[in-house]
Amino acid sequence: MPQRTSPISAKVAALALLSLCLSLGEALADGTKAASRPAHAYPGARIILSTGRTVTGQTIQYQTTGPAKITAMEITLQPGQQTGWHTHPVPLFGYMLEGELTVDYGARGIRVYRKGDALAEAMNEAHNGRNTGKSPMRILAVFIGVEGGQGSVAAAPPAR
Repeated sequence: MPQRTSPISAKVAALALLSLCLSLGEALADGTKAASRPAHAYPGARIILSTGRTVTGQTIQYQTTGPAKITAMEITLQPGQQTGWHTHPVPLFGYMLEGELTVDYGARGIRVYRKGDALAEAMNEAHNGRNTGKSPMRILAVFIGVEGGQGSVAAAPPAR
């Protein structure tokens, strides 16, 4: 037989739920406050990047054409070495582990990333990265794609 809930218990539960919804609403409405708080209670935790836009201002969009697949790779470029012009059809999170990377986004400008910088890379926009430092450059690149999809695709340089 189902248990009956007392009217007082039901009211307390409803008030607790309402309070939770209101506090979540405040956190969502004020993204800057929510992003400045640690994501969890571990000592020393810090948010490295929290964004819904790429470095060129695009809204991040996820592919839905197949099962999700995350691929993380460490990319190393020697001084003067470059990636070649390419695009990313999937969201890509990058974290600079060491060195300096200068990325040419054509008409969208040039950006320089250094150790400790984090970025949500441009999607479907041709760009070329070059190690403009005096030592090897290493970046952790995390592609958020789909099974069988590509994280990078060769591309022609964009018109200026």
